[in-house]
Amino acid sequence: MTSTDLPAAPAPGMLEAALYAGDLDAAERFYGGVLGLERIVRVGVRHVFYRVGGGVLLIFNPSETCKPPGNADLPVPPHGARGPGHFCFAVEGAALDDWRARLEAAGVEIEADFQWPNGARSIYFRDPAGNSLEMAEPRLWAR
Repeated sequence: MTSTDLPAAPAPGMLEAALYAGDLDAAERFYGGVLGLERIVRVGVRHVFYRVGGGVLLIFNPSETCKPPGNADLPVPPHGARGPGHFCFAVEGAALDDWRARLEAAGVEIEADFQWPNGARSIYFRDPAGNSLEMAEPRLWAR
């Protein structure tokens, strides 16, 4: 079956994305402290969630989310990933220098800072769990 064989449906939007980190305390220090994101909720050693623009960044402990759901009212299937993931924050070009300075002041190594062929700029760095994070100008994906 191909997509042309399926009934039409409106294009979905992005609501949330997940990264995985075994040390949620370190994740909180980084995402809440260094990046200054608004924490929505933390549940023990299982997860911590942050508001990012109109969406949510979910940070899960993979050792906990692989377990079957313990609450019948929230039957979220087990899931998880091992190894570094990737997440990209949308940052307007003028603010990328400010973010680079903030990250470097916090001791975060900038792994790459470059212009894409369409002229958009990205900076890459890592969180304490080794996830690859990017801050890029939204025009990177402009049509």
